[in-house]
Parts: sequence; C-alpha cells; structure tokens
Amino acid sequence: MKYLSISEAAARFNLPESTIRYYERKGLLPFIERDDAGRRLFSEVQLALLATVICLKNTQMPISDIKQYMDWVVEGESTTEQRLKMMLNHKQAVLDKISLMTESLEGIDVKITRYTKPN
Repeated sequence: MKYLSISEAAARFNLPESTIRYYERKGLLPFIERDDAGRRLFSEVQLALLATVICLKNTQMPISDIKQYMDWVVEGESTTEQRLKMMLNHKQAVLDKISLMTESLEGIDVKITRYTKPN
C-alpha cells in the first residue's frame, strides 16, 4: 500500500500541514497511521476521509458536526442512517445558503449597473 506524508497530503489538498494536524487533534481524522518515527502516513482511505472533512468544512459545517460524523464513521454500518440524515440536512442548509447568496449577488449587480451606467 502506498502512503503519502503529511507534506504530500497537504500539497495534494493545497492546505497547510498545520490544518491537517488541527483536524487530527479535533478527532476529524480518526484513522491516521504513523510510521516508526511517529510521522503521519496517509493511505487512500485517509485521503478520502480528509477530502470529506475539507468538503464539509468548505460548506461551513461546524467542526463539532464533522466530529460527530467521523465518530459515526468509526462506529460503522450501524450509523448509516444517522450519517445519511446529517448529509441530507447539511445539503439543504448549503442549498439555502446558495439561494441567499444568489439573491444577494443580484442586489450587488443592481448596484454595479447603477454605478457603471453612463449618466
């Protein structure tokens, strides 16, 4: 199995290494393996989990909710329904934010048109 170092994982996701360490300290990356020297090793499974954390963080899911999600991942198949419900709720929250941002963007466009329109 091929592993990436933390610097390689950070480069792959364009993140600082400190962010990945923070996510691990917060319990968002439960399956991180380490080599004999204690350095973090990232397999495809860990990289997929990191990608999920980044996706959820980018869509403004609170760290505490991401932690809950990861706790359910660790628990296994018995939590599939909870994870599904969480993702459906989060998706709706993201869609609501997108709608609000789109509406607000239209208001900004009105102002830009007003300021760029010849007198």
